[in-house]
Amino acid sequence: MRVRELHRAEAADVVATVFRGLSPHSRYLRFHAPVPRLTAAVHRRLADLDGRHRAALVAECHHRPVGIARLAATGDAAAEVAIAVVDPWQRKGVGTRLVAELAALAAALDYTALHGDVLHDNQPMLRLVRRLLPGARLTRAEDDVVHVRYPLTVTHEDLVADLRW
Repeated sequence: MRVRELHRAEAADVVATVFRGLSPHSRYLRFHAPVPRLTAAVHRRLADLDGRHRAALVAECHHRPVGIARLAATGDAAAEVAIAVVDPWQRKGVGTRLVAELAALAAALDYTALHGDVLHDNQPMLRLVRRLLPGARLTRAEDDVVHVRYPLTVTHEDLVADLRW
């Protein structure tokens, strides 16, 4: 398996291939809703990469996409993260590699924090976050979503928040 940057010219095909490899349950965990198909608008948005404000990595095995990790700038030098791994490749280290390499890419792009939402039912992803990102803050919301925030650099505010926690 190799992980590399996903480029705009190939992104539409890779997004479609990975989406087809997700079961309805995996799609629900990724999109937080039943998503039987990607609308044209969502597909375009997921494939719209500029390498800075919207960047992505693709995991490939035998030149076939098996996972995608995306980041999208949200302001204040932070980026939202989303990950999808096709069902046959889940729990085989693909998500771990994607998360680790996406964090490295985000740091190289000068982001100071990553964040995202994980459904509380997605315990495998929450275990991965706890194991791979030990400094991450997980906050459970009322809507069965866990907000994850991971500082790539430690600030004074982070230290104070950790002391309060």
